[in-house]
Amino acid sequence: MIHNLPVKTIEHNGLTIEGYSRAAVQTYWRVPELKVGFDLGAQPWSFMGTPTWFVSHAHMDHLVALPVYVARRRMMKMEPPTIYLSEHIVEPMQRILRLFSRLDRGRLPCELVPTAPGDEIELSRELVATVSETRHSVPSLGYVVWERRRKLKPELQELSGEQIRDLRLSGQEVTNETRIPQVAYLGDSTPEGLDLCPAMYEARVLIMEMTFVAPRHRKERIHKFGHMHLDDLIERRDRFANELVIASHFSTRYHASQIRHHVAKTLPDMLDGRLHLWI
Repeated sequence: MIHNLPVKTIEHNGLTIEGYSRAAVQTYWRVPELKVGFDLGAQPWSFMGTPTWFVSHAHMDHLVALPVYVARRRMMKMEPPTIYLSEHIVEPMQRILRLFSRLDRGRLPCELVPTAPGDEIELSRELVATVSETRHSVPSLGYVVWERRRKLKPELQELSGEQIRDLRLSGQEVTNETRIPQVAYLGDSTPEGLDLCPAMYEARVLIMEMTFVAPRHRKERIHKFGHMHLDDLIERRDRFANELVIASHFSTRYHASQIRHHVAKTLPDMLDGRLHLWI
């Protein structure tokens, strides 16, 4: 395997979260078990086999590798990927791909799907993704991937298998659907991006930005540019029901040791051990 870009990995209860994120540098994530990725600020060679991607917004450190990803899949004779983007991005990106195709003298086949807050995306029989509004300096989206389970309706529990079959064949719904939020991805956003989507706080794994951590950086100014501060997380600590919270997208103003120092000083319990710093 070619290791051409940094990739960190963490495993949590059957889910593998892989990627890297640093503000103004590059952001890319994937969850192999769900066959989805988030953002295309760069494209590790090992991520090429993931067929479905969700893009949060059009800043280059989150999107610039989209043509590279599409070209690599074509070169390796893989199926064209499906990429979900804000409806504001699709037409400009289609033009960019056409220009790259002229320069590269090769096709760049992919499906760019316009997406808006409130949309539901069928990924498989077991998985569905929902789209939420986030708040950044450009149009931006957050995503939650849910596991769907079907359970027999309580009032039908006493029926025999044949009776349940007959009801189903007659067109009657015999099960209820329950949804469990598995992975939530915030992208770049002020804390309103969390507050606008309660499922962000409920997903088993939350991948969120925490660009600034130092006390000298005032959160009011940070919010103006569409980002979050460590203080925003602390103010909401009682809302995080997640099993794992991944804080990422730290400013390049900080060295890794500075990030650890500020967080340990301000939040020594690390959300009861659930907070993981992606550095």
